[in-house]
Amino acid sequence: MKHQQSAVLSRGTPSQQDVSRVNADNTINQRYSSLLEMFEQATTRFSQQPAFENLGASLTYHQLDKRSEALAAYLQQKLGISAGQRVGLMLPNCLQYPVAFFAIIRCGAIVVNINPLYTARELHHQVSDSGVEALIVLSNFAHTVQAVMVQSPIKHIIVSELGDEHPVIQRKLIHFSLHYVKKKVPKWQLIHHKYRDCLKQGRLLRYQRAQLTRDDIALLQYTGGTTGMAKGAMLTHGNLLANIEQIKAVYGELLIPGEERVVSALPLYHIFALMINCLLFIELGGHNRLITNPLDMDKWLKGLKNFNFSVISGVNTLYAKLVNHPSFQQLNFSALKISVAGGMAVQSDVAAQWQRLTGTPIVEGYGLTECSPLVSVNPLSITRHTGTIGIPIASTEIQLLSDDAQPVLRGEPGELCVRGPQVMKGYWRQTEETTAALDEDGWLHTGDIAQLTEQGLLKLVDRKKDIIIVSGFNVYPSEIEAVLAEHPLIVEAVAVGISHEICGETVKVVIVPKDKSLTQEQVISHCRERLTGYKIPKVIEFRDILPKNPLGKILRSTLTAAPH
Repeated sequence: MKHQQSAVLSRGTPSQQDVSRVNADNTINQRYSSLLEMFEQATTRFSQQPAFENLGASLTYHQLDKRSEALAAYLQQKLGISAGQRVGLMLPNCLQYPVAFFAIIRCGAIVVNINPLYTARELHHQVSDSGVEALIVLSNFAHTVQAVMVQSPIKHIIVSELGDEHPVIQRKLIHFSLHYVKKKVPKWQLIHHKYRDCLKQGRLLRYQRAQLTRDDIALLQYTGGTTGMAKGAMLTHGNLLANIEQIKAVYGELLIPGEERVVSALPLYHIFALMINCLLFIELGGHNRLITNPLDMDKWLKGLKNFNFSVISGVNTLYAKLVNHPSFQQLNFSALKISVAGGMAVQSDVAAQWQRLTGTPIVEGYGLTECSPLVSVNPLSITRHTGTIGIPIASTEIQLLSDDAQPVLRGEPGELCVRGPQVMKGYWRQTEETTAALDEDGWLHTGDIAQLTEQGLLKLVDRKKDIIIVSGFNVYPSEIEAVLAEHPLIVEAVAVGISHEICGETVKVVIVPKDKSLTQEQVISHCRERLTGYKIPKVIEFRDILPKNPLGKILRSTLTAAPH
């Protein structure tokens, strides 16, 4: 075997060494002891500037500071929330999200982000596994919480209405529209605390500042990792602070503190948007427009006419819809500096359309929940979409390993392994899973297969495991297969990902039915009750038997073609 030497890869200067191990040579400075200290300094520095706006209402940094302090005091004094306890956050993009997120952080508690579109089954797994003691939820999704309360660790529920951070007239109009016109709030009955009452009472209570360090856990962000049911990645204050500084080392030369305007159409409960849109721009004093319902594109794009944004993040699915929308095509892009993409591969034609329309390239990177999330990104010096995931960010090492854990040569595919200050502490209460993902030298084995190009850029070529990525969201076949196995008319089923023009991939299931009367509609109805929308199979195929190798392993690769 040839001797493998380590190569140094500086940001924007690809190495030309014939090796597969690279590391960024520019190190980051740890400026803060915790997210709380970062937040306190940002809200002081940018006090009177707008921080977040949503549906016509806004919060300055000063208002965000005072509201989060009041909610933190209520959590501490009325609900008994203290350091290390887990508090669930089940909110879409709305003004209550940053208020609640930093209120939890101010208590020294651990944020557990929960997708508000989860079914009762998915929600039950996450709150039970994390041991959530308090949950903050939008009323639209309270019926799902009600369905899991019987066998739940949740002791306290705070329910918010979408318009709770709006002036009184707007608040009443939003409430009337959602409840009685659009009927978007299913009936529910829960013993709960009202969000607005919590703020009102909290202002009269004493807030006790938590003593936090970079080693304390700030966030349990649930992910399937590389396989299986969702696990909580333990992200510390230090992990998240490191990634903020790492991202600033990439984009910092273009970003002016206190002057950037950010469009947040991706959900903040997803680690990509939480880091890129929320945490990064809190530190930079950005003005963030939160999009609650990105599917209602006609409505929110009209609002962008008067919001001369400089930063936008998205996945391929979002960018594809935007470039083809007439209202978006009419916007002024003169202030746009950075268009960030992640979560799934960006299609070259979408990237080309975006650049022709806006005058800026889509800067694609690679990240995963376990890395807070960013690992690598294309240099800002690129003039067009490269189709790669770029180079490692500051203080990050990457190596590509063969199946026998040996470094591969440049150009050869290998499992992408990452080491750096943004790598998680481990999986919550999952010792075996942690050991399988993190080796004793601190390398995270991602399960993704990549290669190092001649230009010194990393390129993803495959996934070691069978994750299906739908519009940037991980879908784990084992979860879908477990749901299908519950159906009395299904003998055997397998889920695979198939190519999709817009979403990157979509879910296909191949089923061996017990009874020929089983229909596709019955399968979809069964899944809809148990799975979030993006996990529901879009293609269903029935077969008499599933293809297997001599050992009985299903040959998934033979099932990825769409049925004729």
